[in-house]
Amino acid sequence: MTTLRAAMTQTVSAYPEMPERIEDLPSLADRLDDIREANLDHHADLIAQAAAMGANAIGLGELFAMPYFALGRDPMWLACAEDSLDGPSVGRMRTEVARHGMVIVAPIYELCARSGERFNTAVVIDRDGDVLGKFRKAHIPQGANEQGAFDEAFYYGPAVDPYNEPSPKILGDNPLTPVFVTSVGRIGVSICYDRHFPRMAEQLAMAGAQLIFSPAVTFGEKSRRVWDIEFECDAARHNVFIGGSNRMGAEPPWGQAYFGATHFVGPCGRCENRSDIAGLIVADLDLGSLEKPDPSGWDLARDRNPRIDSDPA
Repeated sequence: MTTLRAAMTQTVSAYPEMPERIEDLPSLADRLDDIREANLDHHADLIAQAAAMGANAIGLGELFAMPYFALGRDPMWLACAEDSLDGPSVGRMRTEVARHGMVIVAPIYELCARSGERFNTAVVIDRDGDVLGKFRKAHIPQGANEQGAFDEAFYYGPAVDPYNEPSPKILGDNPLTPVFVTSVGRIGVSICYDRHFPRMAEQLAMAGAQLIFSPAVTFGEKSRRVWDIEFECDAARHNVFIGGSNRMGAEPPWGQAYFGATHFVGPCGRCENRSDIAGLIVADLDLGSLEKPDPSGWDLARDRNPRIDSDPA
């Protein structure tokens, strides 16, 4: 496929009965499945709208089936973690794939069936419904900025061991940065905090990625300032398309505002958004252009200096 029409979501949790006060969050303990179901329905509607616009692939937001609960420590949310193959979120997304014939990248809160550990995980589902594999968030943030705090390390850990079964549809020498050979192109994933680490985009590009989906939940002045800079630089430097997806708006009861700014960018700059739907970004990505000589005249892969650009011994 030379030109890929790709989409991303830009939305907050759709569950309508969140309490107004953080102190009242325990009242949701027996409604976690309802929260997930409301968000699955909400995203199914966005997927249908993207399909109606001709999108062939869609990347959903980080932890799309839940509100962003990592603004504090609350053990209640640990129960939301689910299996990456047989859990309700992936099951519903496979139904949407069958309905619309799209590739779906679905970032979930994963409970590993083998180890019992929890991860922030993106599951890649091809147009035929096959789960090609998953990417687990490799870097986990814990800190605060001028707007608020975040403590993801309380809820899940970083990817440290190989987790995908070997497959001809998974490329790359590093098992922690897989690239998936889908029916619409070669797709990599880098989740939120991962985007700040320069080797992430490099390894995905070197493994053959044409498009990197980077779902995020992010806020704060510096994060907003570098949101555009990092993606533009990585796309130009590594000759890939990147889709950066962020929530837009605020979720009760926390009230933290997320700045959105979801967009696609390629080696030659920002890609036009062809959607007029607030929660949906759609762009045409000329994947064939990646095979042409760089218009700058650069050939960074050829011209690497092994004494500078190789991994240290």
